[in-house]
Amino acid sequence: MVLRFQHPELFWLLCLAFLLVGLYLLKNQWRKKAMQKIGDPQLVQALMPRYSKNLQFIKTVLVVLAFTIGIIGLANLQAGSRSEKVERKGIDVMIALDVSKSMLATDLSPNRLERAKQFIARLLEKSGNNRIGLIVFAGRAYISVPLTVDFSALKMNLETASPNMVPTQGTVLGEAISMARQSFNTKETKYKSIVLISDGEDHDEGVMDEVKQAVGEGIMINTLGIGSPEGSPILDPETNANKKDEEGNEIISKLNEKELQDIANAGQGNYMRLGNTDVAATQMANFINTSEKKNFGDSIFTDYNSYYQYFLLVAFVLLLIEFIIPERKKLKLA
Repeated sequence: MVLRFQHPELFWLLCLAFLLVGLYLLKNQWRKKAMQKIGDPQLVQALMPRYSKNLQFIKTVLVVLAFTIGIIGLANLQAGSRSEKVERKGIDVMIALDVSKSMLATDLSPNRLERAKQFIARLLEKSGNNRIGLIVFAGRAYISVPLTVDFSALKMNLETASPNMVPTQGTVLGEAISMARQSFNTKETKYKSIVLISDGEDHDEGVMDEVKQAVGEGIMINTLGIGSPEGSPILDPETNANKKDEEGNEIISKLNEKELQDIANAGQGNYMRLGNTDVAATQMANFINTSEKKNFGDSIFTDYNSYYQYFLLVAFVLLLIEFIIPERKKLKLA
């Protein structure tokens, strides 16, 4: 049995639970200071015999719990109850994403890296039955997600991609291509494609040797240029200032189109510069789909049971209990 959340993107709303706790603490602090201004806290408390700090605390805990459980319910926990062999036709695609610091340049809004992520997300939507994996690289290359049809997991990893993931800086295009090449089934001489996304700066030597080896194994290489030939300063997120060289001059990062064009030409693929994200994703998907496709025989879960209703029921009961609990305690009659 496989468990998954249908809408994991809703989990960011759980941050609001901490906001509710913070508001409760601020309210208590404000009330305490207000009572101190009126007079002696014990005397003021005696003048408000029905006020109960414990009841207020219990009601707040119930609201926070109901909110948290409600968000989990909206994310919809599901369990795969039935699997079957499904024949799909597609190709294997490894996306190699440059996460070097030059990708923080802002000649594309909000920056090159974020626009590249948006492009990949659109490409996934247009990829049909293809299996797709993700490699991130800068001065080294790493497999972030192996070939998969679970695009939700790939999108989650994509969101966290940043220069901090690869401590060694640089742009090892050759190593990225090599790692992508090794991710494919070496026994097949077709049905394989690489999408290389980079600004092409500071590339390593010997990249063409890797391209030739990939082509010899039946891999088509498409490249996507991120940035502009005119270039742009690189914003350092830690200092919120543009990066400078040792002489104090601003570093200008420029798109190396020629390098990426040469790779695409030698890789029997296509090069394009990223402009309109949706248009670029459509064109790239069309490039990829020109390759001959193969039949995938995968065992996948085709029937999922949803359990959101149980979480929402618990949340409703907690809110009902919170509503029933009085805000003030009852006075004992003499």
